[in-house]
Amino acid sequence: MRARALLLTLLFATSMFSGCFGSEDNGVPESNDLEIGVETLVGGVFQNVKFTAEVNLALYIPYLIQNQETGFVQNSTIIDISKGSSIEISILAPPRAQEAAFLIGEKNRVNWPTRDSNESWTTWVSRGGALSSSNNAVMRESLDNSSLNRVNTSIAEGGGVAYQIIPVIRPSSPGFGPDEGGDFATGIMNGRTVYDRLHEITDPTPDITDIDGRMGYWDRWAGQGNAAYEDAANYLVAELESFGLEVIKHRFEFTDIFSKQNPEAINVCGYRWGSVVPDEWLVFGAHFDIAPPANGAMPFLDPHVTGSRTYGTRVGAYDNTAGTSMVLETAKMMSDYDSRRTMVFCLWSGEEGGKRGSDYWTEYYVAEDNPEVTVTNYINLDMAGVNWPGGGGAPHGDPATSPDEDGYPKDEEVWPMRVYIGPTDSFENLSQPGIVYLSEWIGSDALGLEEQIGTLNGEGFDENTWKYDSWIDSDRPEIIVYEDTTARSDHASFQDNLGTVTLGFGGLVDGYWCYHQTCDTLEEMEEWMDTMGKDYGEENTGVTNLCNSLDLITWWAVYSFFHLDEQPIPNAIE
Repeated sequence: MRARALLLTLLFATSMFSGCFGSEDNGVPESNDLEIGVETLVGGVFQNVKFTAEVNLALYIPYLIQNQETGFVQNSTIIDISKGSSIEISILAPPRAQEAAFLIGEKNRVNWPTRDSNESWTTWVSRGGALSSSNNAVMRESLDNSSLNRVNTSIAEGGGVAYQIIPVIRPSSPGFGPDEGGDFATGIMNGRTVYDRLHEITDPTPDITDIDGRMGYWDRWAGQGNAAYEDAANYLVAELESFGLEVIKHRFEFTDIFSKQNPEAINVCGYRWGSVVPDEWLVFGAHFDIAPPANGAMPFLDPHVTGSRTYGTRVGAYDNTAGTSMVLETAKMMSDYDSRRTMVFCLWSGEEGGKRGSDYWTEYYVAEDNPEVTVTNYINLDMAGVNWPGGGGAPHGDPATSPDEDGYPKDEEVWPMRVYIGPTDSFENLSQPGIVYLSEWIGSDALGLEEQIGTLNGEGFDENTWKYDSWIDSDRPEIIVYEDTTARSDHASFQDNLGTVTLGFGGLVDGYWCYHQTCDTLEEMEEWMDTMGKDYGEENTGVTNLCNSLDLITWWAVYSFFHLDEQPIPNAIE
């Protein structure tokens, strides 16, 4: 019977947009037994989609849905629909994909096929995944207080299914032209909004009434006792409070280089308490302090002018106003959604001085003062927007083009955008496969990165240069997922002090010529990303490429949050 069904599948398969498994003779639903109430889906927004069954069937929706019965966002569902009946489901259509797949099977079916984590549903269908009897599998599970089932992994074989594929279109914003990031300005989250926030904080317009002399929030040097730092912290407090979050200014002291206690360091955190397990915290974080002015932050010390780098900045657009802006806009959007676990959005202090702020918060505020709290996962946003897309890192005429001591190529090579994961106890093997696979799962389909993404592994390479060597060996993917044994940002505090599995997003470090320099401005980021008339990347303005980059990273973080709120990923090493 199984062989017969497979033969019938091959005979009745129609186009790439639909497929069937079985026939009316054996009672297995076909593609045309399901009517989908839309011809296209709108990418990046939740939308109600009506499904109507011509026969008794089950439907697997492999996308984020908003469960109206529980109020939570859920990672896919499997539902039964009786003949002649309809059901409406609120679906978040993939924001950066062109198609969405819906799988159709027998009513009450438990095990279902699924794609590999590093491929899209489109590829899965085109390679015959819907027709295979030996697919990877997921299984349906009942959910308390809801008629909608949830989906979990299964050790069974998934088998074959019928399917329908629906186009996904993310509209451009009429408020912005194509050279202004208009293609990345719609959805519940978008890169153009993050860009506007980045512009607000880095605004260079003179303002003699402000402590830093600018409309933006410059001179955010932690632990220097300056009023500009306090002013920026108050701005963050006001913004997070406007989102409806409970905001705490976590002020702490540290011993400065003169062996004196310095009380001027502040972490600003916004809390939205979970409805199911409030003592489990899922944390988004970015440091808002900038490199202190060892160079006096003198504009004439611009390395483009002097030909050499110093240390210190007044703006810190890339490091780390970009991350700060993404956290703020994510907090604003996420505050509209109920969560099972407590959402915490933190802007750290003192990262540039050695992760002092996040180290204090994890070691003392959480581990010591709130021992009942478990930080389930941490998402770090530190630097973004100068190396993807458009060949960021390609030669710009800057010095220092050889790989640095950590094996990172400088701007002689196109170093990819980084998705870094930890903790890990070996550069040769995956210590945290769960979060690696989740990152691949999100990136390859919802974000449309299947052809650009690659997971690096250090096996067979030198420990000092394995990232570079593995990247070259993998044919230089534009976006890399990897575990790192070195942690140069706030995620290290969560790994070291709490044993938390972390996920971070970042770009070039020393490969960006203005990293920790006075030229780290929004204007510099735009110039760096501009590919008009260049011999690399697609032709786009710097604003468009920057909006694209911010859009991708923020969506990746948002998707990760929704998944991890439903199912945290524990430390696989412990």
